[in-house]
Amino acid sequence: MGSITASLFISLDGVIEAPETWHFDYFDDEMGAAVGALMGSADATLFGRQTYDEMAAYWPAADPQDPFTAQMNGARKYVVSDSLTEATWENSSIISGDVAAELAALKQQTRLGTTGSATLVRWMLEQRLVDELHLLVHPVVVGRGKKLFADGAKVPLELRSATTFGSGVLHLVYGPAAD
Repeated sequence: MGSITASLFISLDGVIEAPETWHFDYFDDEMGAAVGALMGSADATLFGRQTYDEMAAYWPAADPQDPFTAQMNGARKYVVSDSLTEATWENSSIISGDVAAELAALKQQTRLGTTGSATLVRWMLEQRLVDELHLLVHPVVVGRGKKLFADGAKVPLELRSATTFGSGVLHLVYGPAAD
């Protein structure tokens, strides 16, 4: 049986946008190990359209000497989009139409992990499709930017684990709350 695991870098004030401007001051070996374990536990990566477009524009032309380049390009990828007609990045497929049903069927056989894709993550949480939500909470107030949680449905979660890294980053893991 598969699953959907969502993971995001997030600031204390809930900002997930442009982590490249505030995240790297806190990236260390502990966080690298956590991120690597999350990526290594997935059979495929699930993207929203915007994140897919950003990644597909970068990785195919990235440094071929970087082993992460081969990993990103060679990995199985799914992009959720009703407007994308062709997924040209290597090993990519489009999920459209009844997305909730398609994801529910896909997660029966595949361990899916998300990268970024906050809009998709919010929607999947509301649809009760996410099995684990990993938040890497950075000890910084960014002040402005796109937030992970905006107006939306109430989604009860339960804390499954909490780890504090030496950098002060909290790795919080949530799952669906029991009904």
